[in-house]
Amino acid sequence: MISRVLQRWLASKAHLQTKKYLQASGLWPNKIQGFQISSAHYDESPPMRPTLTTSYVHGASHIPLISKTTGQCLEETTNKFPDREAVVFVREGIRKTFEQFNKDVNQLAAGLLAIGLNKGDCLGMWGPNSYEWILLQFATAKAGIILVTVNPAYQSQELEYILKKVGCKALVFPTQFKTQNYYQLLLKACPELERSIPGDIQSVRLPGLKAVIVLDSKPPGAFHLDEVMQAGSTSFVQQLQELQKALSFDDPICVQFTSGTTGNPKGATLTHHSTINNARFMGLRLGYHWRVMRICVPVPLCHCFGTVIGGLMMAVYGATLIFPSPSFEGKAALEAIHKEKCTIIYGTPTMYIDMLSQPDFSKYDLSSLEAGFIGASLVPKEIFKRIMTEMHCKELATVYGTTENSPSTFFSFAKDELRRKTETVGYIAPHTEAKIVDPITGLIVPLNTPGEIFIRGYCNMLGYWADPEKTEEAITADRWYKTGDLGILDEFGYLKIVGRCRDMIIRGGENIYPAETEQFLHTHPKIQEAQVVGVKDERMGEEVCACLRIKEGEVVTADEIKAFCKGQIAHFKIPRYVVFVKSYPMTVSGKIQKHILRKEMEKHLGL
Repeated sequence: MISRVLQRWLASKAHLQTKKYLQASGLWPNKIQGFQISSAHYDESPPMRPTLTTSYVHGASHIPLISKTTGQCLEETTNKFPDREAVVFVREGIRKTFEQFNKDVNQLAAGLLAIGLNKGDCLGMWGPNSYEWILLQFATAKAGIILVTVNPAYQSQELEYILKKVGCKALVFPTQFKTQNYYQLLLKACPELERSIPGDIQSVRLPGLKAVIVLDSKPPGAFHLDEVMQAGSTSFVQQLQELQKALSFDDPICVQFTSGTTGNPKGATLTHHSTINNARFMGLRLGYHWRVMRICVPVPLCHCFGTVIGGLMMAVYGATLIFPSPSFEGKAALEAIHKEKCTIIYGTPTMYIDMLSQPDFSKYDLSSLEAGFIGASLVPKEIFKRIMTEMHCKELATVYGTTENSPSTFFSFAKDELRRKTETVGYIAPHTEAKIVDPITGLIVPLNTPGEIFIRGYCNMLGYWADPEKTEEAITADRWYKTGDLGILDEFGYLKIVGRCRDMIIRGGENIYPAETEQFLHTHPKIQEAQVVGVKDERMGEEVCACLRIKEGEVVTADEIKAFCKGQIAHFKIPRYVVFVKSYPMTVSGKIQKHILRKEMEKHLGL
């Protein structure tokens, strides 16, 4: 018996649009992207009736987890689609087919072995999106080297902390990007580099660092990436082939550092198994197994959104990844969709807002778009609607997760009704458990009651690298990961995010969830983006402060905003302070740093 999802697809225009493409690829009607057409592979569909009685849900699934490494997935996909484009870097004019890309990956992996890196060593990648970045993502995976993602905005002190924490043996970067002179920043932590033989750095402060690889020029003490590629001679290619037999899907593949919103950043250690399966289930739910996939990827590769939901979709599903620019630019993203006929788009809410706000937005043909993911922070309902209509992205899906969960644990179905897409972050992922607990008692709360979100499953990180104390704080003895996010679970298994535990505002004993007020403020016709934080108050403990970005050409007053709220939301949720801002403090992954915003507002208001 075929499932409801397959029945619905067979009756849709999408079926007719893609049938010809699949026939040309030799995939119709028996196979689609390596999936047999059977109920076992289409058993996921939105729940039709309530099934939960308490705030615990398990994503039961007939689809098994797969036991492949990243390298195995890339090899299999290359064999299926050797002439299909794997990656396109629009600004740089780089286009690589799967065959070309896989060849470069193998050559670089052999080169890394040639300069002295071994299975289990750590290599840091520090810089914006580039062809070399994604090349290293797969080359390190094939060589058994652990990729450490370094935020491209990090300064010398932050870089030194990361390299010491993980013990990076190699570091890769461009000499400069925008105002960042990466080589000079590294010299502050490693002055010995200028006098070193490439591959034999002897550093006092960074004793583990032995090799530096630069992408463009060749400064003293460093290899150029081309030299590393050329070093991968036949003997090291053979060594690489032998090494594949020793790799396990349970091996760590990367250390993704959190944004460091509180204290030093922590390195979440992820595996082939957790990331490959996470990408696979996300893609399956959005129909990647039958779609023509040309994905616009404006999100950074140093974050899970880029590496897993982006990079691994190429290896698992044969998607073509389109990178508009090294760092996010709204105009460049629109141009890429227009010129490359992208069918799928990724982004954070702020990225989509910037795309929609481009002065010449109407000149771009975005009609090729069909679907996409939006995540990394809460999504204003009005923005969601505009993306679906003005950007033609009818099957936009929300996604929720954390770096520590590889990263996604809840995401929408492509055909979910608009209410579910705008009011929740989706349905529980396959093979994943979630529960909502009272932060004080630790007990599961009733349905539709706020509490902290706990996650358990294959997706959980191994732990924080070299930090057993922080790992123990984050993961319970029975393997639940404590997200620190506040959420509400409904009887169908859909999750609503109401904020961070530390972002909840307690005003005179009333608990206020910023997300609720933010969602309401986004319905004001003059507001482009709203963020709500709690600021200190002697009498009430905390007061509500709304930080608003206003649409270009509009004029609005604080009193007008307060009047708009009166009678529409509870009096204690109405902002006492309304501040108009041009931008928000952001992480490189597109998350708004509310702890910094809070401090800025307290200083601005003289509190």
